[in-house]
Amino acid sequence: MMTKIADSKKYKARIMDAQVERHLNSFGAVSIEGPKGCGKTWISSYHSNSEFLIADSSNHFQNRRLAELDPFMILSGETPRLIDEWQEVEEIWDAVRYEVDRRNKKGQFILTGSSTPKKKEIRVHSGAGRIGRLRMRTMSLYESGDSSGKVSLEELCEGRITPSLTGEVSLKSLAYFIVRGGFPGAIDIPIENAMIVSNSYIDTILSEDAQKIDGIMYDSSKMKLLLRSLARNESTTVSKKKLESDIKEIDGEAVDYDTVSKYLDVFQRLYLLDNLKPFSSSIRSSVRVKMAEKRHFCDPSLACALLNITPDKLIGDLETFGFMFEALCERDLRIYADSFGAELYHYQDYANREIDAVLELKDGRWCAFEIKLGANQIDKAAENLIKIRDKITFEEGKAPSVLAVICGMSNAAYQRKDGVFVVPITALKN
Repeated sequence: MMTKIADSKKYKARIMDAQVERHLNSFGAVSIEGPKGCGKTWISSYHSNSEFLIADSSNHFQNRRLAELDPFMILSGETPRLIDEWQEVEEIWDAVRYEVDRRNKKGQFILTGSSTPKKKEIRVHSGAGRIGRLRMRTMSLYESGDSSGKVSLEELCEGRITPSLTGEVSLKSLAYFIVRGGFPGAIDIPIENAMIVSNSYIDTILSEDAQKIDGIMYDSSKMKLLLRSLARNESTTVSKKKLESDIKEIDGEAVDYDTVSKYLDVFQRLYLLDNLKPFSSSIRSSVRVKMAEKRHFCDPSLACALLNITPDKLIGDLETFGFMFEALCERDLRIYADSFGAELYHYQDYANREIDAVLELKDGRWCAFEIKLGANQIDKAAENLIKIRDKITFEEGKAPSVLAVICGMSNAAYQRKDGVFVVPITALKN
């Protein structure tokens, strides 16, 4: 029997397992995309019956050479068959698409990809209807075992919650979750080692992945300056122009606007960034909505690594802590929302009204979430949500169906008398 990458006895279940199964039953092939190290290979191996690893370095990268020689040859094997890091040989996509058409069966292949080079973007979109695509992220607190899962986000969005005590949460624990991050390789090791993993991750991205994505030698030092600026502006809607000036003001270096734009595109295609898009489609009020994306790394641990932030430093800077906590919560909300087909956005309009996170359900209803680190901020957050809901209603727009505060330092999940729900992030699951 073939030895697989994923050991079923050691495999830690992921929320996305159910999505992978659904897609295998719906498409001829499934493409799982996301940042390097988030668990794509493991989840794909777990759901496959044979595998071919393009990036395997044994025998002088023999697998890659075989794929380049004849991409159809590597598709033979028990199905579902995993083809890991397909983008290393771009012809594989077309071969899979053709083979899916020829076989006319579901669940034939699982493809994984850690980047999308520009010249391959058209090829990726050409698989529509044949190849289902899934975006994988790092581990949520529920997946890593750091959330009790007493509250389901899906049920919360239906206005259902069972009031419960969820246990005390320390500021130190929250700081630890942020700095450690959700990369599977960092979950069960000491925090000092987890920080080394994050720093090494960034170095690898800059020295290897960014250099081969377009076959161009990019300036890694300037790339790192931009990443540091993004880290300083985590969870904000900072513009490219502001990033350009921020680098000059803080680091004393010049990275021009066009270079900032080009490098942001590279980071996006490496899945290093996971920005939150603006929300407006379901509101239909008369107020103009700002269309800037909220900037996020794929995991908050990377922003911390770039700024050399330890848990103690985070506790000593509560403003930065607040932004990083927001990033942590929105990462988890996205993972949970994906599992039931909902989309996560943020809301900001020209009347200075903001909602940290907006979750749009498949039927068009939407839920508004404020994210607050301390329990002492819950009252103000609830008041803000109610005020925005009432103004949208007054303007005859479509109001949110659920209002909720996601918090850090709270020991209970409940619904307030004003109708606003309060849920600790350490009690949430999909």
